[in-house]
Amino acid sequence: MVPPIVVGVDGSEPSLRAVDWAADEAALRGAPLRLVHASLWEPDGEENEDGPAGATESARSVVRAAARRARLRRPDVVVSAEVVSEEPEYALVRAGRTASALVLGTRGRSGLVEMLLGSVGLTVAGQADCPVIVLGGGHDNRVSAGEGGRVVVGVGETGTDSAALRFAVQEARLRRAALDAVRAWRCPPHESVEHPLFAGDPARLHEQYAADVLELALKEVPPEVDLRRRTVEGAARRVLLDASHGADLLVVGARRNPGHLGLRSGRVVHAVLHHAACAVAVVPEEE
Repeated sequence: MVPPIVVGVDGSEPSLRAVDWAADEAALRGAPLRLVHASLWEPDGEENEDGPAGATESARSVVRAAARRARLRRPDVVVSAEVVSEEPEYALVRAGRTASALVLGTRGRSGLVEMLLGSVGLTVAGQADCPVIVLGGGHDNRVSAGEGGRVVVGVGETGTDSAALRFAVQEARLRRAALDAVRAWRCPPHESVEHPLFAGDPARLHEQYAADVLELALKEVPPEVDLRRRTVEGAARRVLLDASHGADLLVVGARRNPGHLGLRSGRVVHAVLHHAACAVAVVPEEE
């Protein structure tokens, strides 16, 4: 059986948009969809409609509404729902242990994206055992499937054994979309391509190295994938953000820091989660 797609829901419009995306993703994969609502109710000493019973019923209403929405959107997808009394990040990380992917919605700069440096988003992306797909406030809520779509993947130094590349290839095949494999490169400051003494050969050497790394990484991509190779001069953050415009999904790999909660490639991940023009999939890479 295909592992489920898990989506965090809290009743907000961004989380419902994430439900739409997750339902489409589940349909593409032939996977079940699992809705998770998690929160901790803090008692204030008074028992009323806002107490534990009221909070629990409110949470159940949230997941029932989300489940109805998912079933209406994708009647062929098996939908389940769970309400847990736990911090959302920990509940989602646990759910991700048996998931194909986790899907999260954000509220733009006033919500999760604003909190990414030390809260739910990066905690989940830093600890989840599966890819984490984050939809920003301005991103579409529909997984496109058909000709004309585009998946972008950032290619680092992982060679052919890249979980991010494997995930991007799978997404491109499921969506029947083109796959843009992007490798950023830069000259060291003392070899600036704009300096007349260093124009030409040094720049070409750096670009050729980037092309060689890209070719090595992509040598096992199936021939039926519409693959486009790109080497671009510039910082990885800027290159990937530029590439995200007009894309359906941007895929980045992230290595965990042993003994820490963060991600080794945190600056790039932070940048694309904050500013990408499309949904972002953060894929954990093995050490």
